[in-house]
Amino acid sequence: MPSVLQISRKAAQPRPAERSAPGQSVASPVKGILFLVASTIVFSVCDIITKLLAASLPAAEIAWIRYAIFSCIVVPVVLLAGGKALLRAQRPGLQVLRSFGMIGSTIFFTMGLRYLPVAESTAIYFISPILIMALSILFLGESVGWRRWTAALVGLTGVVVVIRPGTDSFQATALFPLLGATSWAAGAVVTRKMSGSDHPLTTLLYSAVVGCLVLGVAAPFNWVTPSAGQIGLAFVMGLFFSIGQWFVVLAYRHGNASVIAPFSYVQLLWAGTLGYLVFGALPDSWTILGACIIAASGLYTAYRERVRMLERRTGA
Repeated sequence: MPSVLQISRKAAQPRPAERSAPGQSVASPVKGILFLVASTIVFSVCDIITKLLAASLPAAEIAWIRYAIFSCIVVPVVLLAGGKALLRAQRPGLQVLRSFGMIGSTIFFTMGLRYLPVAESTAIYFISPILIMALSILFLGESVGWRRWTAALVGLTGVVVVIRPGTDSFQATALFPLLGATSWAAGAVVTRKMSGSDHPLTTLLYSAVVGCLVLGVAAPFNWVTPSAGQIGLAFVMGLFFSIGQWFVVLAYRHGNASVIAPFSYVQLLWAGTLGYLVFGALPDSWTILGACIIAASGLYTAYRERVRMLERRTGA
């Protein structure tokens, strides 16, 4: 799923990435941007493979395979990087709750990919920054000015343009990526609640292990034995998913979220291009228009976050 969609959204607004969570260091913003753009390419390839698998395998099974491979990669890395110290979270309950948000996000987005073009699913999913803002008001007591509310309404308009409810083009399955974005937004708000108390690798570890365990219980209820080719694709999918996650962590170690996060919208370009090359699905004019509106809304929201951050620093 989109990078917006995995760890990058931890870092919009005053999130852990901006507060220098343990183990983080701010270096070159250019490196951060390059890592994030690389992650959008990797995640787009992962989404393409997910769509290929979703044609014949259940969403929970695909998600479990993804998290199982992710766990096999993350657990050794964490043990080598920090040993048992990184296994202990300061707020484990919130880590688990965040992981459930990520699990829901993965399953719903995968379900959406089964029925919708990759570009359309990705465009709808990018409403997550707006949802994060709304949930932050409800659960974190944040205040939001009229500019960001206006940007939120514009973003929602973009989603309506893509989904087109009430027309012959409307598909109820378009609600799946919207539910996925909502799940992700809930997880992102929990991440902000943790306030960067844990090392990024600890958060990755919880995401991987909790996702693997929970989905390992759910997947057998609707299990479809994959073919040898599907197993190979699933392995590549899990590998790319893990690489993308790590690229995002590296991206936010090298710069502030307000500078780097807007570049996640490059994924809309990759999603459309790869979707056309692999499936021959060229986004229609309404999807392109809606994606542009959503991206503009998100970019303005990121800009306002940067302005607010600078105001806090200068005491304005």
